[in-house]
Amino acid sequence: MTRPDAPPALPTFADVEAARARLAGIAHRTPVVRSRTLDAMVGAEVHLKCENLQRVGAFKFRGGYNALAAIPAHERHRGVVAFSSGNHAQAVALAAQLLGIPATIVMPRTAPVAKREATAGYGARVVLFDPSEDAREVVAQRLVAETGAMLVPPFDHPDVIAGQGTAAAELFEEAGPLDALLVCVGGGGLLSGSALAARAMAPGCRVIGVEPELGDDVTRSFRTRSLQRLADVPATIADGARTLAPGALTLPLVLANVDEMVTVPDAALVAAVRFMLERCKLLCEPSGVLGLAALTSGAVRVTGRVGVIVSGGNVDAELLRWILLPDAERPATPPTP
Repeated sequence: MTRPDAPPALPTFADVEAARARLAGIAHRTPVVRSRTLDAMVGAEVHLKCENLQRVGAFKFRGGYNALAAIPAHERHRGVVAFSSGNHAQAVALAAQLLGIPATIVMPRTAPVAKREATAGYGARVVLFDPSEDAREVVAQRLVAETGAMLVPPFDHPDVIAGQGTAAAELFEEAGPLDALLVCVGGGGLLSGSALAARAMAPGCRVIGVEPELGDDVTRSFRTRSLQRLADVPATIADGARTLAPGALTLPLVLANVDEMVTVPDAALVAAVRFMLERCKLLCEPSGVLGLAALTSGAVRVTGRVGVIVSGGNVDAELLRWILLPDAERPATPPTP
């Protein structure tokens, strides 16, 4: 018998398949985009899985909806609490609206305005906090204790991880066997789910996670084979990757199924956002192009057929304006929300 306080079991590819069934007809099957210019730049055949075109503008909808849809009907009246800088917030808010579940979302005051407004627009109650004074997990747990709602964390949840893995599963179905798969990394939910899909559907594929240099908690943990925690919230423009540490579920999955972790500087993210907008006509956020930036900056050098999950497109207007300035005119410090 499982102890009530025991951590949940690690998800498997069977859970990814179950998530695909729940998401059928609900989540968009996002396009896989090709660019001859990109192929020539990096010397590989690149397949971009465009989750910036997913509902709420990010892959997070897959995990958020899967987690809420798995809640038994007789428990849904309790509601859910989530904490997020933006994309998971929107995902849970929309999923809750679709499923008729009350939702409260804890967001930092520094979260992009577009993400805060979208979360509220989906009908969720938004609770703002000052990240310099409180930890988001503490604020969320306080609300759970007060209301009896269920906590749906942004990455360290088996149904969230399984839902995120459906994006990679679709990519393998459409693109066929790949030699490498590059995945954006915050807390490791997308990477964990993608690696489960890769091991089942393309065993020869090399799975590579990509973090910002300023937020390298998963990379440090991967290289030391033990959990490493950052002391402060990373000051990276990749707001979706400002995690302090990988999760109790994501870390063992990453250690078991991921081949390599690399980091890229914010300057590479600026260049990758600009490339996607100017050459592919696609709007992406800095967190969403981590995998692409690893290719275009040379942090990862691969040949053959390469998949990249472009994870989100919710960029704040002021930050986008800063990114699009010519290099010589761009202030050293990006705008704050």
